Amino acid sequence: MDGFGSDFSSGAGSGKMDTGTIMEQVKVQIAVANAQELLQRVTDKCFKKCISKPGGTLDNSEQKCTAMCMDRYMDAWNTVSRAYNSRLQRERARI
Repeated sequence: MDGFGSDFSSGAGSGKMDTGTIMEQVKVQIAVANAQELLQRVTDKCFKKCISKPGGTLDNSEQKCTAMCMDRYMDAWNTVSRAYNSRLQRERARI
């Protein structure tokens, strides 16, 4: 059996290892989903803000606006992510 299902059926005798493998797969899937969400949000927000007349090419002001918008959004996303991860680590340390 190939694909995602084969990961669950292999090594049925070692349940702990399978659980760890499954958890890693879930973490990867969450990371991919977060990256896709970030890309979609940046695209939506920066397009609405910077592109006044959609066409085949972007003029210089649209290119500059888009680049700056994306940089600001990524900086904000990274700041929030670092703060969130820091808070998670503090909460885990308390447990």
